Order: sequence, then C-alpha cells, then structure tokens
Amino acid sequence: MEHPVREWIRPEIQALSAYHVPDPGDWIKLDAMENPYHWPEPLQQEWLESVRKVEINRYPDPAARDLTTQLRQIMDVPEGHGVVLGNGSDELIQMLLLAVAEPGRTVMAPEPSFVMYSMISRFVGMDFIGIPLDQEFELDLEAMVVAIERQQPAVIFLAYPNNPTGNLFDRAAIEKIIQIAPGFVVVDEAYHVFAEESFMGQLPRHENLLVMRTVSKMGLAGLRLGLMAGERRCVDEINKVRLPYNINVLTQHAATFILQHAEVLNEQAASLRQSREELLEQLQGIPGVVKVYPSRANFILFRIAPGSAGALFEGLKMRGVLIKNMDPAGGALTDCLRVTVGSPEENRQFIEALLTATASVL
Repeated sequence: MEHPVREWIRPEIQALSAYHVPDPGDWIKLDAMENPYHWPEPLQQEWLESVRKVEINRYPDPAARDLTTQLRQIMDVPEGHGVVLGNGSDELIQMLLLAVAEPGRTVMAPEPSFVMYSMISRFVGMDFIGIPLDQEFELDLEAMVVAIERQQPAVIFLAYPNNPTGNLFDRAAIEKIIQIAPGFVVVDEAYHVFAEESFMGQLPRHENLLVMRTVSKMGLAGLRLGLMAGERRCVDEINKVRLPYNINVLTQHAATFILQHAEVLNEQAASLRQSREELLEQLQGIPGVVKVYPSRANFILFRIAPGSAGALFEGLKMRGVLIKNMDPAGGALTDCLRVTVGSPEENRQFIEALLTATASVL
C-alpha cells in the first residue's frame, strides 16, 4: 500500500513544475547566457597553483570578508551600505522573500521577466502578481502604478536589463516605482557588464532600493555567486536568514583571485558587446525573422513567422545548435526564440544553422 506521505507537501508546491535545464549534449550551447571564453592559459595556471593553498578541510569564512571587500570595490557599492552574498541571485531572491513573507503579502514584477521571481514567491507562500509589459516589452507605468497602489506589494522586482527581452526599462519609470513603492524595489542588474547602466549609485537616495548583481555573466557562472546591496540596517535583517557558510571556500578563493584580474573579464565583456551588435545586424536579414528586439544584455530575443518556433528550434538542434525556445511560455513570447551571444565562431555557426533551418521550415 502506498504511503500518503506526499500529501504533506504543500499543494502549491505540488502544482509547480520544476525549473528545467536541458542536457546540452554535443550542441553548441547558446541557451543559458553564459560567457563562452576561458581565462588566458598563464592565468589559469596561476589560479591552479593558488588552489593548493585552499583548506577544504575547514569551513569557509562565514562572512566571506576578503571576497566582500573585493566585490564592494569592483561593483562600486556606496560607502556605508550593506552587502549580503548568495549562492547565485536565486538564493538572494529567496533570502529577501523569506525575510518579508507573511500570509497575504504580495510580490510584483513585470511579465515576461525572470521566472524565478514568481517561482520563489510561491516557494515561500507569497502571492505573485505579474504586470504585462507593453507590445515593445517596455514597462506599462500606468498599470504598474495602479497595481502598486491597489496591492501594496512587499517586494517589486525589476530586471535591468530584462530577461528574456534584453531591453533596459526607462530609468524615469523605475525611479517613479521606487518612489511610490511601499516595500522593497529590487533592481536586478545580472547583465550589468553588458548594459553598463546601473542604479547602484542611487542607493543613498532610496532606503527601499536593493541592487542585485551576479558574477555569472562575467564568465564565472560555475561559481554561483551573487551580491545584494542596500541600506545597511535592511541588509543586516535579510542576512539573518542566510544559511551559514553559504559561499564555499573554492568559490570565495576563485572569485577573489579572478577579480584581482578584472581587466580580463572586462575585455571579454567588451568582445561580447561587439559580437552582440554584429549578431543583431545579421539577424535582421534572415528570411522568416519577423522582429529582432534591441538588447543591452548578452542575448537577443527575436520573433519568427507565426506557428514555426517549435519546428525552427528543433531544426537548429538537428544542426548542432541549442538556443532557448520561448514560445511555450505563450502570451507576448509566442513565436519568440532567444539566443545567447557566443564566440565569433559560435555565432557564425548559429547564423548558418538558422539560414538552413528557416529555408526548410518556413
């Protein structure tokens, strides 16, 4: 007889679908906004030598002091403001929502946006309210203002640039939202190295503003390291729900090491920004591509002929290229695909595969 232990799992958790990451196999992987570049060989060797000194038999520094000092400097955190580190941005989102969660409280974000805002809201038992972006994927400020006044959200998430659309929302609109929001406004700057625009400098002006960054898009995705900065007393409260030793010794060591050579990561980001502009131009000329959306991130969203997204996605995989099919999300993302900006060779192979796949599918 089957034991009914599963019934103890909350119904809202049972109703969710797990976050799915496809096995990339041998495909060219352009689906996850990763940096395609490795460190220069001499730097890799220097790092490997330095790892010998890491005491993996000891617990890590729970406050990650050396790394935090390095991140404060690299990311221009204003003096006197608090910083908390997380195992990627996902853990930071979870920590914040755990700190504010109470029955009846809501979380708000534009839609479409980063799916973890809604998923983690539901994980912690909060209601999530998505406010649709307009037809050009810009903030519908009027709708946001009405919803904020009516729902009084505890937290509002604004991805800057937005994922999966790639655009930077209007700064004046974000400022307005920060000013009228009753709770926290989180400006998620995961793609800052590609956008080169930030609200970090606005922290002293707004007690309810939190800014998130990650090193993932800088070429350190495997380290799973994120940062949240804000008014010190608020960040200290959020830090209370952080699990001890959440940043392991290898992540602390590797991130501290490479951030001392930040010029390498900055050069890679500059190359990807240049490749992004070239790829945007090339996509404009592909038959069957209906619209290419402007991007300030390291990925590009594009819309293709109605009803053909799934077939084109599979056609690209048959030709050895994996991108992201946004069509199953429906709504404004119907008929959309998203491609990560890769190395020049990966981008060339993607364009070639796209040309042959559109010729056979459309």
